[in-house]
Amino acid sequence: MNLSQLKIWACAASLVAAGALSAQAQGPRLSNHPGISVIASTVPANGDVNPYGIARVPKSSGSLVKGNILISNFNNGSNLQGTGTTIVQIAPDGTFSLFAQIDANNLPGPCPGGIGLTTALAVLRAGWVIVGSLPTTDGTSATARAGCLLVLDNMGNVVETFYGSLINGPWDMTAMDSGSSATLFVSNVLNGTVAGGGNVVHGGTVLRLTLNVSSKTAPSLQSIIVIGSGFSERTDPGALVIGPTGLGLDASAQTLYVADSLNNRIAAIPVPLTRDTSAGTGATVTQGGSLNDPLGLTVANGNILTVNGNNGFLVETNPDGEQIKKILLDSSGNPPGAGALFGLIDVNGSLYYVDDATNTLNLFR
Repeated sequence: MNLSQLKIWACAASLVAAGALSAQAQGPRLSNHPGISVIASTVPANGDVNPYGIARVPKSSGSLVKGNILISNFNNGSNLQGTGTTIVQIAPDGTFSLFAQIDANNLPGPCPGGIGLTTALAVLRAGWVIVGSLPTTDGTSATARAGCLLVLDNMGNVVETFYGSLINGPWDMTAMDSGSSATLFVSNVLNGTVAGGGNVVHGGTVLRLTLNVSSKTAPSLQSIIVIGSGFSERTDPGALVIGPTGLGLDASAQTLYVADSLNNRIAAIPVPLTRDTSAGTGATVTQGGSLNDPLGLTVANGNILTVNGNNGFLVETNPDGEQIKKILLDSSGNPPGAGALFGLIDVNGSLYYVDDATNTLNLFR
């Protein structure tokens, strides 16, 4: 999807040197933008809020319906970060159902610290759902723990956990699914972060996990390796933690893009499927310009789409690093759009995204 090809009735933006967008460029306000619609609330019966992860169901099985959207909630009904336990399922027409409510006291394996579901969310064609947990006990970074990746079956039951020294605060994820195997790319944001006490540390990582997959038995973890390291990260009283977030593969799977949030940068990790060493913080695709704490990231029609954590804008960047468009997706709050946008996915030229300022699944087209 190219934003310039979408039906944008009221967006003004001007390009400056090196492809960065002018600081004066303004997108349309959400309330007046005919290209944005609210699909449904993301709040389940238990009151969980702060939707983070988003993934489309590729194939119907069990409770999963092809074409529906799964969304993970990071906060509980008291709005404490790192305590959300639910995954909801929303159809394109807004039909809502609860897919899973996870009990930290009834898990098939360890998940250090408990349950706080993050943006790391994927659905495999074989019917397995994988979601990250970065838990707290009281909603503050002081109590944040390593968490895990939880594997759920197609009925929403947790069947196994992936945990250990390399999995430390799984924050976001993208997946490449071939049917009988799957590769997960996961960003981690707790390596030294809590001990840093709000100071920037450089322990953020990107992992590659390789799984054997069957529809009849739970996925088997074959290998795990660090392919990116040294990313900036720190705790934050408003966001809990800030570090490498959104991940997206290009169409040839030769480049993994990473939203380097603290450095207002999109990084590129080459040959992510086959490399056996860390690429460090990767090569810089673009930095600054309209990027303002990029969080969620997806790749559509060859271009990189990111959403800003500080001002609610969606920014489109081509692989050469030219920022070619920005659109305001959330205008709520003071300042507008702060902390509102995380997960986003492209579906046939339409962009579904979660807005945690309004606790809704929205559609931009």
